[in-house]
Amino acid sequence: MIRSMTGYGRALGEFADRQITVEVRSVNNRYLDCGVKLPRLYAFAEDAIKQCVKQHVSRGKVDVFVSVNLTASGAVRIGLNRSVLEGYLTAMRQISSDYGVRDDISVTALSGFPDVFSVEKAEEDEDLLKTQLLSVVGEALSAYDAMRAAEGEAIAKDLRRKAEGIARMISFVETRSPETVAEYREKLYARMQEVLSSATVDESRILTEAAIYADKVAVDEETVRLRSHLAQLGTMLESSEPIGRKLDFLMQEINRETNTIGSKCCDLEIAKTVVDLKAELEKIREQIQNIE
Repeated sequence: MIRSMTGYGRALGEFADRQITVEVRSVNNRYLDCGVKLPRLYAFAEDAIKQCVKQHVSRGKVDVFVSVNLTASGAVRIGLNRSVLEGYLTAMRQISSDYGVRDDISVTALSGFPDVFSVEKAEEDEDLLKTQLLSVVGEALSAYDAMRAAEGEAIAKDLRRKAEGIARMISFVETRSPETVAEYREKLYARMQEVLSSATVDESRILTEAAIYADKVAVDEETVRLRSHLAQLGTMLESSEPIGRKLDFLMQEINRETNTIGSKCCDLEIAKTVVDLKAELEKIREQIQNIE
């Protein structure tokens, strides 16, 4: 089952002294680019979270947001940086004295200055905390994968439908191409009769010219390769492995064969079909940009 590169997952973990919330979201990207945002006190778990993401995702820009709400008192101690606070007080009183402004210093105003308070985490078992964080990350990634799989299945269904339409266009080209040779032979015969002003026309010359024309406009090899590529596309869509890059390369090959048919054709109906074929291929190319 293929997966989309865009998705979202969320999980909430309740533990004895904390509540952990994890959100995972991603958008398209050529390679894997994982960013983790979590409270500074838990930065030690960042690399482990990234490794967990790599086990689920092969490419895409993935952002992981972790928030921790402490539910037990004493888990964090708030201290007062007295030297910093006294420095702010001295500076503010100096402003009042030197510039004659009203001294309206309050606790609320002082508490808003940087580094007035210190936050100290109580001694904790980091291994246990990391295990708890990763368990919630794993749940969020499971929800995230489920969403990507659902979107991937919708994309695969659309690609199969488009591939069936392309197969019908190829069938038309295969049917129409020999008809153009027969029409060319008839036109050539009529032209030679007109030029020679005689009912006697060298049949061998007609056959030779028609054979040269048939060889020039033959697209058998291209249509056979196109059908092979479409079969490969169907196989890839059943794969459980990441196939986005392979599909991108496959589309280049399909476009190459289509362009060759377009350059060979001298028939209006085939030319119109090639234009329609290219339009469908462009839609497919846009779709596969979303596939992991």
